[in-house]
Amino acid sequence: MAVPLLTLYAVGRIDLSLYAVFGAFTALYGRSHTHFTRLRMQAAAAIALIGVVVLGTAIGVSPEREWLVVPVVAVVAAGLAFVADALDWHPPGALFFVFALAACASVPAEPATVLVALGLATASALFAMLVSTVGAVRPSARMRPATTMAVSFRAVAARPGQARKIASVGLAVLVAGAIPTATGLGHPYWAMVAAVAALGAADTAGHLVRAGQRVLGTLVGVGVAAVLLAIASPAVLGEGSTLALVVVVVLLQVGAELFIGRNYAVTVVFVTPLALIMAQLAHPVDEFGMLRDRTLETLLGAAVAIAISLAAARLPRAQR
Repeated sequence: MAVPLLTLYAVGRIDLSLYAVFGAFTALYGRSHTHFTRLRMQAAAAIALIGVVVLGTAIGVSPEREWLVVPVVAVVAAGLAFVADALDWHPPGALFFVFALAACASVPAEPATVLVALGLATASALFAMLVSTVGAVRPSARMRPATTMAVSFRAVAARPGQARKIASVGLAVLVAGAIPTATGLGHPYWAMVAAVAALGAADTAGHLVRAGQRVLGTLVGVGVAAVLLAIASPAVLGEGSTLALVVVVVLLQVGAELFIGRNYAVTVVFVTPLALIMAQLAHPVDEFGMLRDRTLETLLGAAVAIAISLAAARLPRAQR
């Protein structure tokens, strides 16, 4: 993330940072795989990430983007949740794709920006793959059992509960996005992301735990974000404010990666200010309103996910 962000800062176009950062998310995939299997997984994930960045930017061109994005994200979330299972992506699920699509769609864009988004996301994804694969020149340093990628869409579709899982993800995104859009609450995509994150666990009990962790981590993370934004404000750091925020984003990503395999709530403490600062770099808004929206929409998204998970669990087995 550091290289594309610092490059955009150097050329004075940090407002384009979202497109580059979501391409760089390619590096998140396949961390437990051997080099070339990881490269294959990252290539597939990169195609999806670039696609949702471009789609989201195209939606951002439309004056009807606020309502248009909700059903589109719902369909994409359900579809990519299935693809992620079929291709055995790690991390699993559609979380990062929902985040990328909805966040890019939330930023007003011009038609020419679509090509810019395509170029930046592609360049960042390719750079991420290069960094992730460079260790292949010394494979003994990554002593892992041989790994493979599962490619069996038919087998995954036949899994018990798979249809319920995909339908729950799509419905949760649709409801979580529609409520804040209809009521005028800002940044509806945070509710959609929270709903997908909560449903990323394996079963209903896991959904409840994940939703609780998401809420707890967000509440703490919003406080951290408020402190960081105050310290790195133009009033305190002057012209160095933007560069300071870029450095903070990179450090927060490091923290998130260190804890993602250990405790999800702690990870969200890092992810929350990361997401908020990214949003401010790309499209500055009132900070208090942004912090409020993040809190309320996370609560909403988690509540929607829990309600849908509990309702789905009560369905007769034959209807799942």
